[in-house]
Amino acid sequence: MKKKTISIEFDEMLLPRPSSSDLRGKQSVRATFRLTARAIDTISVVAVHLGIKQKSLFEHLIEDSKTLSHIARQVQENDFQPRERVQKTYVLSRRTLNTLQEACDAFDAPRDALVEYSILRLMPVIEEERKKHQRRKAVLGDVSDHVRRGKAVLSKIEAALGDDDPVYHVYHQALRSLQHAEREIAAYIEKGKIIETY
Repeated sequence: MKKKTISIEFDEMLLPRPSSSDLRGKQSVRATFRLTARAIDTISVVAVHLGIKQKSLFEHLIEDSKTLSHIARQVQENDFQPRERVQKTYVLSRRTLNTLQEACDAFDAPRDALVEYSILRLMPVIEEERKKHQRRKAVLGDVSDHVRRGKAVLSKIEAALGDDDPVYHVYHQALRSLQHAEREIAAYIEKGKIIETY
């Protein structure tokens, strides 16, 4: 009986209903583009380094219709220079692919050019992340120094009070937390090495 009541209450709520076209827009589709190695590397590096799916990056870049229109106008004015390009297939949402196609049709711009230049908008992100990566490495050095000093303090506490003293246990626990933080930071920096060679 209670289940029926909940269903009736839900039916009476005035909630926006998703449309089938909205739901279809979220469907994943595969699309192949001819891109430069630089563009392919750019989207891969940003996705790996920031932990964002490439599909989400495409949604962010291409569904920004104002910027996409601006790129399309630029491509229209300047010929899309023939360079060595590689075929690469990506998973996109249907909505993203439709937005891309609409911009191509509206401005008579080559699809590959719009994708290429949209991806290259990520270059400043990579540059900023490269600088942050160097600063993180410096921070890790400071944290590691702190851990070394902490170990020396722990040895002094042990010598003065013994390893069965509550003060020893409290400090030992704090030091273990710091060592854990050091390992996490080091792992993050290791993962970020991809940005050093880009």
